[in-house]
Amino acid sequence: MNPSTESRGAAKRALLSLAIGSFGIGMTEFVVMGLLPDIARDLLPTVWETSAEDALGQAGWLISLYALGVVVGAPTIAGFVARFPRHRVMIGLALALTVFNALTVVLPSFELVGASRFFAGLPHGAFFGIGALVAADVMGPGNRAKGVAFILTGLTIANVVGVPLGTFLGQQWGWRAAFAVVTLVFALATLCIGLFVPEHAGDPGRTMRAELGVFRIAQVWLTLAVGAIGFGGFFAVYSYIAPLVTEVAGSPAWAVPIVLVLMGVGMTVGNLVGGHFADIDLRRTLLIGLASMALVLVLLAVLSFWIVTLSVLVVVVGFVSSVLGPTIQTRLMDVAGDNQSIAAAVNHSGLNIGNSLGAFLGGAVIATGWGFAAPAWTGAALAVIGLAIAVVSYRVQARQTAPELVSARA
Repeated sequence: MNPSTESRGAAKRALLSLAIGSFGIGMTEFVVMGLLPDIARDLLPTVWETSAEDALGQAGWLISLYALGVVVGAPTIAGFVARFPRHRVMIGLALALTVFNALTVVLPSFELVGASRFFAGLPHGAFFGIGALVAADVMGPGNRAKGVAFILTGLTIANVVGVPLGTFLGQQWGWRAAFAVVTLVFALATLCIGLFVPEHAGDPGRTMRAELGVFRIAQVWLTLAVGAIGFGGFFAVYSYIAPLVTEVAGSPAWAVPIVLVLMGVGMTVGNLVGGHFADIDLRRTLLIGLASMALVLVLLAVLSFWIVTLSVLVVVVGFVSSVLGPTIQTRLMDVAGDNQSIAAAVNHSGLNIGNSLGAFLGGAVIATGWGFAAPAWTGAALAVIGLAIAVVSYRVQARQTAPELVSARA
């Protein structure tokens, strides 16, 4: 599918259909953060009565389980379906997201809800990965990062509209109401993809074994580490944004959706800016983005006691994190060679390892008794480590490229 064979209107409808699914993914992944106290009170009532901090730390496992599902599902599903028509694959993935989120609405216990969150995460990476390839084809050469950013726009808009709305609904009518809305969004995405995403051939010659060859490339591992560790700094804070607002800043619960809207605005703008600058200078955008993430998280840790400074810094955190999204995705596609399908999907494995790592470490420092601002310090440390890995990655690449240039000149 590209502009020469599909009308602009048809291409926009196809991309919008995929963006609806992206919106649903953004909502299902992130709405848990704003409702974590509500979920902990409902599913872990005994622990909550004894210690709210312990209950919140345990409830954070729902975030980690979803992320684990993404980590497992992204390479497995993307490798398996690479040879199938992409439009049919996208329908199947959207349908699976619908079913597993519906289970989250109805399952009664913490353990069963945890299982549903794991299964809901399985199609996540493949949906974004294959959707990103479709978007890149639509945008054409030289605009790949912009194409990736377009698909991610649904996710960032979810953080402006869907997550705050879901948080509000969950606070008013129970946290399950938020996932009922998520289920409806995925049902709509399934319908729209079936109607508007045209036939888009896979690669019949690709096998799972060939796709998994991507993991023999050292630069792929380094780039995945940048996403898993560096981007994990964002999730260390985002996972516990609700107690940061209510316990550290001392604001009422109704302020949580407002803060989430502010972060979503920053993420939406950062995603578009990141796609633009990554197409201009990918290396500089990645390194500056990681350094900025570390700095702003330090400021957040120090200044989050006042709701005004917290709100301003949350916008910046959202902005910087989303600058990194299309940047890391494009970097991974650059170093993956011919393994584009699995590379585009496995990026979300790396980012959701970061989700799981950030949520786990954030919960650990809270449970240790270091306070609800401690995850911001943890996030800053993770961002610094991610920056160091990115620097190593580029230096290794430069050393590998130098002999090739000498040979070419000779």
